[in-house]
Amino acid sequence: MDTTKNRRSRSGASSRKRSTFSSSNRRNTSGGNRGGYKGGNRRGGGGRSGGNRRGGARKMPTFDPSQFINKNPVEVTEEVYTPKHKFSTFGLNGKLVKTIREMGIETPSPIQDQVIPEILEGNDVIGLAETGTGKTAAFLVPLIEKTLKEYSRQTLILAPTRELAIQIQDEFKKLTKNFKLYSTVCVGGTSIRPQIQSLRKKNHFVIATPGRILDLINQRKYDPSHATTVVLDEADRMLDMGFINDMREILSLTPEDRETLFFSATMNKDAEKMVHDFMKNPVTISVKKKDVTNSIEQDVVPHGHHDKFETLCNLFNESDELKRVIIFGAMKHSVEKLSKELTKHGIGAESIHGNKTHPQRQRSLAKFKSGNARVLVATDVAARGIHVDNVSHVINYDLPNTFEDYVHRIGRTGRGTKRGKALTFVHTK
Repeated sequence: MDTTKNRRSRSGASSRKRSTFSSSNRRNTSGGNRGGYKGGNRRGGGGRSGGNRRGGARKMPTFDPSQFINKNPVEVTEEVYTPKHKFSTFGLNGKLVKTIREMGIETPSPIQDQVIPEILEGNDVIGLAETGTGKTAAFLVPLIEKTLKEYSRQTLILAPTRELAIQIQDEFKKLTKNFKLYSTVCVGGTSIRPQIQSLRKKNHFVIATPGRILDLINQRKYDPSHATTVVLDEADRMLDMGFINDMREILSLTPEDRETLFFSATMNKDAEKMVHDFMKNPVTISVKKKDVTNSIEQDVVPHGHHDKFETLCNLFNESDELKRVIIFGAMKHSVEKLSKELTKHGIGAESIHGNKTHPQRQRSLAKFKSGNARVLVATDVAARGIHVDNVSHVINYDLPNTFEDYVHRIGRTGRGTKRGKALTFVHTK
């Protein structure tokens, strides 16, 4: 594992690796309408769901099938990181240290080890880290500590999807079980009225998707001028989903002297400009994990025009290795249809996409995590922020739009020290 830290004025960082797909097929990230919201507001907060958002035919990406083949993945032995701190030496509240220990967290992860002291000192921070590195606790732990010392503080956390926002809330509750600290989640896909009621009470942490919190700001139900700290979690995903204008508007309404924490797996030009415009001499901490495309076994599955679904069923019927599988589809309606067809053929499946309500998505995810469903069929956007252990296979039933989407998809398997396999369906003429 490669970890680096440096202080940059108005920070610049390495830009996103260029996609090898045709540039004409890349997603427009400059804004636009967002789906996934059932309450009638103009913004969804849950983000766009996969597929074409204006109802036209989906333009197929051009690609070289060899990009999806790696039958001999590199056996990666990650460098053992020796932390400089223990949770007991950060100067944290004793009860908080005890709670962390009870959660089974013995030593700080690399990003926790390096980020926590910087946040405690009040520095703006750019944390370049992928999911699964412990970054949620990396910002929650020091912000909880600071709030315990200054009870009037308020932290606004922005996340790309409602699922990720809820996961952050769940971790917050675990960490604060011994304290009287309060939080609320404001996301699309759920009724806005309970969120408005919750915002009338004291909240030390407001965890939200950009579209929904901006709706609440415009309705004067939430005042961002009280935010002491703003956290942008998985900022690259929010930018990919077209939230850049919302993010800029929200940040412009917060105090100039706020602390800003920016967490992202990559840094593209939009992200660099946002960092330049809204952060003060940030400390950059980079935690790079293994190269996903080199460490996961990958192959293509050829299929004819009329036997695609039959080919998929044969994969499940002929192999017991497909134990917990995520299948990615392009469109909301096709994902739902595929899930139902698999279940009819004796392959237990659940689906997650933007047309489902929040409770429906949570139930589907719970069934998949518990093993009651062997398969989770999902669109790209709906799957962002979802972390499920021990996924044996990722299947690209429909091709991704960009190579970055492909890397994100297959990264759902082979996590940590686990082995995983990715299969991509390719039409043969």
